[in-house]
Amino acid sequence: MKAVLGIDTSCYTTSAVLLGLNGSLLAAARRLLQVPKGKRGLAQSEMVFQHVRALPEQLASVWGRFPEADCCAVGATLYPRDLEGSYMPAFLCGYGSAKAVALSRQIPLFSLSHQANHLWAGIWSAKMPQEVQEFLAIHVSGGTTDLLHVKRCSAQLQIEQLGGSADLHAGQLLDRLGVALGLPFPAGPHLEKMAAGFHEDAPDVPVAVQGLQLSLSGPETHLKKLLQKEIPPPLLAAAAENLLGETLFRLLRRAVRQTGVRDILGVGGVLANTHIREHSLGRLQRKLGCHIYLPEPCWSGDHALGAAYHAVLALQEQRIAKHK
Repeated sequence: MKAVLGIDTSCYTTSAVLLGLNGSLLAAARRLLQVPKGKRGLAQSEMVFQHVRALPEQLASVWGRFPEADCCAVGATLYPRDLEGSYMPAFLCGYGSAKAVALSRQIPLFSLSHQANHLWAGIWSAKMPQEVQEFLAIHVSGGTTDLLHVKRCSAQLQIEQLGGSADLHAGQLLDRLGVALGLPFPAGPHLEKMAAGFHEDAPDVPVAVQGLQLSLSGPETHLKKLLQKEIPPPLLAAAAENLLGETLFRLLRRAVRQTGVRDILGVGGVLANTHIREHSLGRLQRKLGCHIYLPEPCWSGDHALGAAYHAVLALQEQRIAKHK
């Protein structure tokens, strides 16, 4: 069976995906990089070292699950965002392997940004109709809190940044609070479990949104003060989730009113959090009648799905152009 391989080596995840030429999922494998307890991240050199060791295992895993796959194209992330000068060494691990596969098999290689990878994964998982050619997107993770205006044409995405965080990213806030509470890094999933059932009783944290920009450094300081007052950890975790949900809701509400665009895609690991999803995007759907597209939580975080899907679409586009 013909297949397309996707590879992504992001800051904290090594992943590979196989898709059929019709976009169907054949196999997927991912592995989180190991962060020592008490640390809030890894240096790029540490990421590269772990990716180099982990990627062969992930590739072996997807081929092992679907050994009859005949790879006819590869998609790989090459840089963080679609901005001039965007660069991060970790992505070169995956891209280098993808190029080796493409050269050895004499098949095309399609590169894209990590952010575009998230958007394509969201489009695939949320089953966004092809008719939706223009939409807003919010990309919320440990390294990105971006408000985007996206135009889609076949296998291409035109991405314009409208706003986002002026300082701290949403995932960073969750990770810093989680590590301070003694939780493993990345802390998001652990905080979500801790916060369950405590949102109504959680203390309020001031929201900082001006125009299409948000700030999280002030709210982080407020959470630190609550921590010093020995507020119970479940209430702190719930307060942080309430804060992010309200912040994203206000930011997107302003974006909808300014642009008139009511189709919204939410991607990034932070939006795997059920409460933050509902408190932000769910409210937009109810209050403003927006059309909300959200990937399954397992596809919200870092994964090579978008790279593979982009390659499927690019391959289809090439074949259509040849027959014209």
